Amino acid sequence: QVHLVESGGGSVQAGGSLTLSCAASGFTRNRFCMGWFRQAPGKERETVALIHSTDETTYADSVKGRFTISKDNAKYTSYLQMSSLKPEDTGMYFCASQERLYCPFVAGDYYTWGQGTQVTVSS
Repeated sequence: QVHLVESGGGSVQAGGSLTLSCAASGFTRNRFCMGWFRQAPGKERETVALIHSTDETTYADSVKGRFTISKDNAKYTSYLQMSSLKPEDTGMYFCASQERLYCPFVAGDYYTWGQGTQVTVSS
C-alpha cells in the first residue's frame, strides 16, 4: 500500500514562493511517477504538474514557467517549487503517484492520494 505525505504549504503574498514536498512509501518497484494536483473550494481537482519515471515533466498551462516539479528517486520524494505565485494558485495541493512509466494527466485516474497541504496566496 503506497502512502503519501505532503508538506510545505503556507500563506504567502502574490509574487512569493513556496516549495512543497511529497514523501512516498510502500512502492514495490523502482519505477514510479508522481503528480501534483490542486483543488480550490467549489472547484474540481486539477492537474498542476507531473513527473514521469523517465524524469520527463508535464505542466498545466497555468503554471508553466512558474512551477518546477522534481523528484528524488532515492528518497521516493517529489518536490514542487512554486514561484511568482498568484491568488488563483490558492487551494489544497495534493500529490498522487503510480508505479508506471508515465503518469496519467487526469486526476480521476489516480487512486492513492496524500492528505493535502494548503496554499494560500493573498493579493
